[in-house]
Parts: sequence; C-alpha cells; structure tokens
Amino acid sequence: MSSLPLKRDFMANTRLWRIAMLAALIGALASVGAAVLLKLIRFFTNLFFFQAWSLADRSPATHELGAWVIAVPVLGGLLIGLIARFGSEKIRGHGIPEAIEAILFGQGKMSPRIAVLKPLSSGIAIGSGGPFGAEGPIIMTGGAIGSLIAQYFHLTAAERKTLLVAGATAGMTAVFGTPVAAVLLAVELLLFEWRPRSFLPVALACAIAGFSRSWLMEPGPLFPLQTAPPGALALLSCAVAGVVCGALSAVLSISLYKVEDWFGQLGLPWMWWPALGGLAVGLGGYFQPRALGVGYDVIGDLLHHHLGLSAVLALLGVKATIWVISLGSGTSGGVLAPLLMLGAGMGVVLGPWLPGGEPALWPLVCMAATLAGVLGAPLTATVFAFGLTHDSNALLPLLTATLMAHGFTVMTMRRSIMTEKIARRGRHVHREYGVDPLERHFVEEVMTREVRTIEASCRLSHALTHYFGGTQPHRAFPVVSRDGVFIGMLDREGLSAGLKALDSQASVADLFEPQGGPACLAMPGESCRAVAARLALHGLERLPVVADMGSRRLVGLVARSDLIKLSRAYHDEDEKREQVRQLPWR
Repeated sequence: MSSLPLKRDFMANTRLWRIAMLAALIGALASVGAAVLLKLIRFFTNLFFFQAWSLADRSPATHELGAWVIAVPVLGGLLIGLIARFGSEKIRGHGIPEAIEAILFGQGKMSPRIAVLKPLSSGIAIGSGGPFGAEGPIIMTGGAIGSLIAQYFHLTAAERKTLLVAGATAGMTAVFGTPVAAVLLAVELLLFEWRPRSFLPVALACAIAGFSRSWLMEPGPLFPLQTAPPGALALLSCAVAGVVCGALSAVLSISLYKVEDWFGQLGLPWMWWPALGGLAVGLGGYFQPRALGVGYDVIGDLLHHHLGLSAVLALLGVKATIWVISLGSGTSGGVLAPLLMLGAGMGVVLGPWLPGGEPALWPLVCMAATLAGVLGAPLTATVFAFGLTHDSNALLPLLTATLMAHGFTVMTMRRSIMTEKIARRGRHVHREYGVDPLERHFVEEVMTREVRTIEASCRLSHALTHYFGGTQPHRAFPVVSRDGVFIGMLDREGLSAGLKALDSQASVADLFEPQGGPACLAMPGESCRAVAARLALHGLERLPVVADMGSRRLVGLVARSDLIKLSRAYHDEDEKREQVRQLPWR
C-alpha cells in the first residue's frame, strides 16, 4: 500500500527526549527526597523514643520509656491529625491510592503542600512508632516533585502524569535500591498504559535514582540472602504458599477497610482518628516493642530464621493488628514494609511443612507472594524480592508463588487495597489494559472507497434536487473539483444557508473558501484511534480521506460506524467459542 512507509510499531513523539531529560532531573531530586525522608524518620525516632536530637539509625524497640511508650504514638497521631486538618487532607493514607487518583483523575497535578507535608507527617508517624514503611510516603512525595516540576513547563496532561510517575518510582528506587521493580510497579500499577512516551522517561528516572542512591545511602541489597536451588517438589510448595499468602492478602485488605468503616461510624472528627490509632500502636508496642517502626531489622531476622516460632507468631499478631488499626485511622505511612514483615513471618510458619526448598527460601517466597496479593502486581513483587536480596536461585519460586497469590485475589476480591479507597470516593479504576483495536488498524483498512461526491461546479438548485431531496441517501457529501481535489463537506443546513445568501444558480464552490479552506481531514496511513479522537473533538460523524495534505485528492470517507465495526472482531475473539480441531478418538 502507498501508506505503508507511514506505519510504525510505536507512535513517533518528538517531545520524548525533552520529557526524558526532565525525568532524569526528577529522578535525582526524588533520590534526595527519599534521603530526606529517611533522615526525618531517624530524627523523629530519636526525638520521640530517646529524647535526643540525632540522626543515628536506632530501633524504637530499644527504648527505655516503660509504659510511657504507649503515649508516644498517640502524640504522633495528634500531630498528624493537626497537619492533615490545617495543612492538607491528602497526606492521610499510604500514598499509592492518592498517586493513582492524581494520575487518572487529576491530570497529573499535585500541590506543593504534598511535597512538604507528606514526608514530614510520615516522618512523625513512623518516628513515633507507626508500623509503616517509607515507600508509600516517598512515592507520594516523589510524585509531587515530578508533578510540580511538570507544572512549570508547557506540557500535556499525559506528560505531567508521566513525570509524576517518574518521581514516584524514582523515590521507591532510592529507598529500596530496586530500580527494575520500580519500573514494573509503574507498568502494573501507575501508568495505565504501555507506550515509549511514558515508559522511557520513567525507566530513566529510576536508573538515575539507582545510581544516585549509592551516593546518598548505603549501597547493596537491603536484605542480602542466598538460598540453594529449589528441589523438584518446590513447584507444589510454591503453589500452596501462594494460595495461603493470597488468602492472607485478602484478609488484610478486608480488615483494613472494615476498620476504616468503624472509624467512620465513631461520630468523632477525623482529625482525632490518628490519635486513637496511635493508642493501639502504643499498647501493641508496649507488649511487642519490635512491632514498632519500619522493622527492617525484623524482616532481616525473619529471612535468616533468627526468631523462634512462638516469638514470630506473637510479633506478627501484634504487627498485623496495630498496622490495620493505625492505617485504618487515616494516619500517614506505607504498606510495603509491613507486608514484607507479615509475609516473611508467614513463610517462617509454613516453612517446616513445605518440601522442595531449604527453610530460608519460604520467608522470601511468602514475603513476595503477600505483596503480590495485596498490590495486585505479581511481576513487581517478584523482581522486588529479588532486588532486596539478590537471590537469583529464588526467582522461579518467587514467580510461581506471586502468580498464585495474585490469581487467588483476582478470583476472590473485586478490588485491591490500592483501588478500594478510590472506589469509596466514587471513582472506579479498571486495571486491565491492552492494545486498543483502533490503534492496530489504519484508516485505509476501514474507509469507504466508493464515495458519492458533489462536483464543485454543480448549481445549488441542482444539488438540492438531486442530493438533498426526499430520498437523500446521506447526511452530507464531499465536494470535489473536476480533478478530484477535496473542497469541503456539504450538508442540508449548509446548502439551505447558501440558498438564502446566494442565487440558486450559484455554484456549490461559492459556498466554500478559495483553495478549499481549513477542514478536518483524514489520511489513509493514520491510525483509526487518531481519527476517532478527531471526530469526537469536533463533534463530527465522518471525515473525508485525502491522499495527502498537499494534493487534497479525495480517496475515501471514514465514518464513526466504520470505526465501531473494528470492535466486533475483538468481541468475537473474547466471547465466541469454537473447536477448531477434533480429537482423533471422537
């Protein structure tokens, strides 16, 4: 076909490199933001639990406050409630749903307050003992950095969304040192598209953050681990572990929003809820001090089997309870680190019953599977667990378990923990996406080639009689010159206006500007999606198709009905069942 050289695997975007350069800058800034957040957590941990102005990395479990520790998370909750009430309510929650909402419904716009108040409130929440991770807050903070920078340039909403996601995933990379997992998180959870225009800037931002991390924080994996290659029975064990962790994911997700509903029924202003959640944290921390804070040290102990079974059960029971209550209260904190701890603990409990791999494998596998079930992102969870440990022998078990957990939650739950909050605000998020049929087909494949036209020299009276009479076959007709050059579209309204303004013996060409004037056109090599957008933008039913913009030679007509027909074949692919071949014994 003549338009074949115009067709591409991907849409050309001349602005891609400009957006990529902005994404690189955002990646570096998000790394700095991540370092600041981690310093804030250390600062408030030392201030609340040790009454010291220090940035030393100390666990709140080593405090000497006695029963006074119960009051520390309450104080933190009070501060967070005040910040949310008088600063920005958007600091509440674990950050990822808020980022998704800004991407899908906010045109990638976030306020400067979020960039400042989210890390501050999260530093207070975690530093006062909140059982959260830093990843959710830094995703929100990094996203705010990307959004703010994007708002200072003349960019489209799609480009702002890309830079928001670039900042969010770069922040996650800087916290955990997992750039590939961060890119996959963008693909599975944040971007809602698979296009070079968004994927390349996000990947570049994550790469920049990964290199920057070695300058700002300690390099290397967060939880280095090396297990032996799994045995033949590992497949079955991974499947069992995945299903169990999928069930755990469902229970945690349902419990979280049940608790949130309970807080909503209290009749107490929401700014006081984090303090009540802090009370639960304080009581749990009094009996299980290691349940307080981020708990990276606890995750490491679980992965290396440094804790006994009874201690693990007690610790995880408290951790799950205070995490669900405190997060349901609307405080500020992330979900990834608690899920890693709870999943790893489940692996310690299941390990003795799972053959096919050494005991150290199962905390890692269950950690990833729980994360996959809650996030609904199995590839992210698989690569994330690998990035945290660098254990290449565990890749296949990780993939198997995460897919089973994801499959379990897909079959049993309507929404994930990431989208439930958005749905409760009246906005549905559909997380499946594929190649639009309109993207895969071009105008020349669907257009009508045999087009009835009106010659430009035709008299108005003749056009009224022969084209717009009682048996008018079409609503509008293309007007062309003798040599087939398109001049414009003529409908009954345009003809009636012409008859009032001109003599009935005037030619149809007199109704149009010289040289045809501006008009909405399509070309054979354009995608049907581009034409569909043009029809919607101008409120049209059909577009004339010209060979090229220079000659404007009419070659066809494309209508909305032509575009709708494309969906029929894809509907048949999804719904029509048929047996192509028969078994030989039938």
